[in-house]
Formats: sequence, C-alpha cells, structure tokens
Amino acid sequence: MSSKEKPTLGGTRIKTRKRNITIPLDPASFSDAVVQIYLDNAGDLELIARNIESSELDFSRYGDTFFEVIFTGGRTQPGTTKPDEGERHPYSIIDCEPKREAILPSVIYIQKILRRRPFLIKYLENVMRRFLQSLEFFEENERKKLAIFTALAFSQKLSGLPPETVFQPLLKDNLVAKGLVLSFITDFFKEYLMDNSLDDLISILKRGKVEDNLLEFFPSAKRSAEGFSEHFTKEGLVPLVEYNAKKMFDVKLSEMKSALTTQIAEESDIAEVIETVKHRMRDANLPDIEVVRILWDVIMDAVQWSGKNQQQNANSALRQVKTWAQLLNTFCSTGKLELELIYKVQMQCYEDAKLMKLFPEIVRSLYDQDVLAEDTILHWFRKGTNPKGRQSFVKALEPFVNWLEEAEEEE
Repeated sequence: MSSKEKPTLGGTRIKTRKRNITIPLDPASFSDAVVQIYLDNAGDLELIARNIESSELDFSRYGDTFFEVIFTGGRTQPGTTKPDEGERHPYSIIDCEPKREAILPSVIYIQKILRRRPFLIKYLENVMRRFLQSLEFFEENERKKLAIFTALAFSQKLSGLPPETVFQPLLKDNLVAKGLVLSFITDFFKEYLMDNSLDDLISILKRGKVEDNLLEFFPSAKRSAEGFSEHFTKEGLVPLVEYNAKKMFDVKLSEMKSALTTQIAEESDIAEVIETVKHRMRDANLPDIEVVRILWDVIMDAVQWSGKNQQQNANSALRQVKTWAQLLNTFCSTGKLELELIYKVQMQCYEDAKLMKLFPEIVRSLYDQDVLAEDTILHWFRKGTNPKGRQSFVKALEPFVNWLEEAEEEE
C-alpha cells in the first residue's frame, strides 16, 4: 500500500472493549458489585458517589436493585422486602440510626446520583412504593427511618419524586387497620415540619391527592374529627389540628350552602328550608353568624338579575328579600346577628356595582319585614365599624334614619 492510499476496514476485526465484557449481566452480580463499592469505601457516601459515577454498571437495567442496596444494604427477594442471597453492606438507610442527621447524607447522596442519572427516579419510585406497601414487614424503628427519609426527601426536593408515590400506597386497608400508616404519617409530619411550614406540607398533601381525606390514615375506630384532634395534639402538631378543623368547617359550610341553594332555587316551602338549616347547624355545630352570612348569599344568588335595568334589579332583589324574610327573621334572633346581616348587605352592595344604590332600599325592606330592628339600624348608622363604602351608604340611609328618629320622638 502506497503512503497516499487510505487504509480500509476490510477484513479488520473490531475488538470488544474489556469494560463491556465485565459488566454484570444479572441482578445478583449487579448488587454484589454495588455492595463492593460501599465496602471498598467504608460507607463514605462522597467516595461511593464518585465510584458509582465512574462505573460502567447497567443502572438502566437494574435500577430497582440499585435502590434496594441503598435502602436495605443488599438485594431483596422479588416483590418483597426480605433479603435475598448475595453480598450485603452495613451502611444502608435501614441500618443507620433513626435520626435525621444519620439519614440526611443518604438523601443528599441519592440527589447527586439522580442529577447525573435522572432516569433512575422511576426506579426510586418503584422501590419506595413497594416498601411503603409492605410496612408491616419492617420493624417499628425501620418504619420510622423510612418516614424520616421520606420527609427529608421532600424537604430537600429530591429530584422529581411525586407525592402520590408516597401517599397513595399507604392507603391499603390492612396497613391502615393495624395503625401502621398513622404511625408512619405522624413521623413524616413531625420530621417534615421541622424544616418547612404547614403551607408547604399542605401543598405536598394536595399534590399527593390526600389533603381532603387525612382521616383515611386513621384506623376506622379512631376515624373522627375528635380522634384526629386528640392524636395530633398529643404529638405536638397543633397547627395541623387547627388546619384540619378549619378545613372540615369549610366543607360543612359549603355543603350547607349547596343544599340551601337547591331548595331556594326550587322555591321550597319556607318551613322545610328552616328545618334544613336547623338540622345542618346541629350536625355540623355551625355558629349562628356563619349561618346568617350563608342565608344572605344564597338568597341573593337566586335573584334573576337584569343586565343594565337598575329598576328591574331593585324590584327583583326586594322581591327576594320579601319572599324569604321569614327565613332571615328566624335566624337573625339577636341584635348582634341583625348587625351582621347589615354588614353582609353593606359588603355585597359595595362589591357589586348593580347593588350599590340599593343599600337603603334593602335595609328599609328588611325593617318592614321585621328582620331588622330599629335599634340595630341606628347602631349601624352611628357606630358601624366596616369602612367599605360606609360614607356613601350612611349618606344614602340618612333620610330613612331621620324618619326613624322622628317616629321615635313622636312616640
């Protein structure tokens, strides 16, 4: 061949690189290789991460096995948490102390691995889902370690770990019935709230689709608002108790409003509507002041408003007030509740342009229907505390107030 001729590949044998030949081709060999890296570096996660990064191990094939080694120190039997045959190391998450300072380095280590190999997140999900569905096969302190790891993983925003991966597997009936889920979720809440706000926790619960059904973590015998409050108060999670109480309260208000909206839209008998309100108040322990606010909302929501016809809107609103005056009168049973109704009317008229000029007419109508007493109206006029639109409303109501005062003087 002359020096100018180009070499060809004809007849040339391409050698297979040695490193490709030595890659483990089965889970057991893969597990042993990863365990050996742990042992060679005496559990130093920084060194282990570097060795993992430079290795030619087939993580895309044996990702589940890799995380089994991280969590338990070796490979587990297929579909279980039981150790399988093969090498093991003593530096796993399950083998460390059930303390955040002992578990946090493993979270940071996994974060480093996932940044370099983001495809591994699905394998982490698989293993965590399997372990959480098998909590009964772990010892109590091992379950606590898993809970602490999970909380720290979310605190550190572990790459791409979706909350539903954690929370949904916990809702297995047998795990809930044994109280294992409640114990796990309590440890999780306590650990997570050490570094994060309650709003952060609620955000995770929402993404995990469990925010509205936290009671499902409780065994059926303890599944009540009282049981929730007692348990988490004892565990020092009072802000969570207060949040859940408000959440349940809002749900009950919403349910009551929905029921009343239907009845008023269907023009049900007033006596029937009154009974519905009383029943809801008893069952949900709703305060009178919230009931008055809801009643006014649903009554006004049922008005058929006209686009720009102010007189027609006025007639419709006043007709609605007259129709449901008995309902309002039943529950505006004290001067304080009557005053709250005026404030509610004031706010709606302030926020809704089509009602802005109707304030004095609505108040007059409520007076005529014996819903509002003279003393209540005069108190609002002289000492009302809500500033929203107050100046203009006071001016608009002044002729009616003058009439009331003159009538009082004549008497």
